[in-house]
Amino acid sequence: MLRLAAILFFTIAAAAQTPARSAIDFLAPTPPMGWNSWNKFACNVDETLIRQTADAMVSSGMRDAGYQYVVIDDCWQISRNKAGNIVADPKRFPSGIKALADYVHSKGLKFGLYSDAGTATCQGRPGSLGHEAQDAAQYSNWGVDYVKVDWCNTNGMNARAAYWKMRASLDIANRPIVLSICEWGKSQPWLWAHGVGNLWRTTSDISDRWVGVQKFSDGNCCSNGVLDILDKEADLAPYAGPGHWNDPDMLEIGNGGMTDSEYRAHFSLWAILAAPLMAGNDLRNMSAATREILTNKEVIAVDQDPAGRQGQRIRKTGDLEVWLKPLAMNSAVVILLNRSAKPQLMSLRWSEIGLQHPPATVRDLWEHKDIAPKSAFSTTVPGHAVVMLKVTP
Repeated sequence: MLRLAAILFFTIAAAAQTPARSAIDFLAPTPPMGWNSWNKFACNVDETLIRQTADAMVSSGMRDAGYQYVVIDDCWQISRNKAGNIVADPKRFPSGIKALADYVHSKGLKFGLYSDAGTATCQGRPGSLGHEAQDAAQYSNWGVDYVKVDWCNTNGMNARAAYWKMRASLDIANRPIVLSICEWGKSQPWLWAHGVGNLWRTTSDISDRWVGVQKFSDGNCCSNGVLDILDKEADLAPYAGPGHWNDPDMLEIGNGGMTDSEYRAHFSLWAILAAPLMAGNDLRNMSAATREILTNKEVIAVDQDPAGRQGQRIRKTGDLEVWLKPLAMNSAVVILLNRSAKPQLMSLRWSEIGLQHPPATVRDLWEHKDIAPKSAFSTTVPGHAVVMLKVTP
């Protein structure tokens, strides 16, 4: 069991562990929320898709639930012109990137693009190496609010130096732009990226499955199930806080590889991790269940809590786990996680989260109902599922 003194919500020490804020922390005071094209569409992106996605983010209620960013991942760019400026694919984006950003902004949303720190992107499009300042200025002129910078084709490069260069270039571009560092946790960015990026990937890519690590088709490593990423995030809480977030990768909710129960668990766990919530499905064609998961405002509030503390695992017994996230205003959220396929009886003693007496209120954030506090909490958690409780002393 972890040392509870470091994470219990009622202690002064927990708040004192928050790292000092840097100037760029104010670009993302809570974990960024939005949508990214890669998980569902990969290279099959164009301006029609992006416009329709922005429309769907509004009509589905996602914007009102807190989602802001519409981000185009790899394959929007095709070349550089004679002046060295990055050029969008004219067939897929005939109106140009600025017009597309203007459209997204007209919907009350923010606009993001993808780049790469190396010579080329992961799909072989132009990278930013040697063009950092030029690209940052271009993005600023286009009205970009968020840039995801990948780490392909970077042999021999130093990640910290490369991302510092991009951060400095964005800073002088005279537009507030969130920087998403995507070097897959290889250089342990949580140790150095505070003050450089607003979020940093902690693992290789997510895949649409509950558990299991698989190599990519090219033999490189790896794609991870939800639980594999969760385990790699378990000890990184001290490095996250307002403006600088551990990023366990984008959401797979609605892409069809898991059950709705598993997707609810996926969303709950990302929320307790204070993770960026970047939807990766087709927003234009969501099931009612997917929409309900992605727009659960009570769970989103856990992720967006202004205290900005990442939750931690406080108990693990085989496939059964308890996670705790302290919140502002002297409350906390607890997740009971059943990793196994079979229903399991799980119990929680209030002393485990630092309470000497039953809490004043206990609320189930998926059932949207209050539960009468008792001397302890006990329930059957279905297989591959969670129970998520907000506890107020």
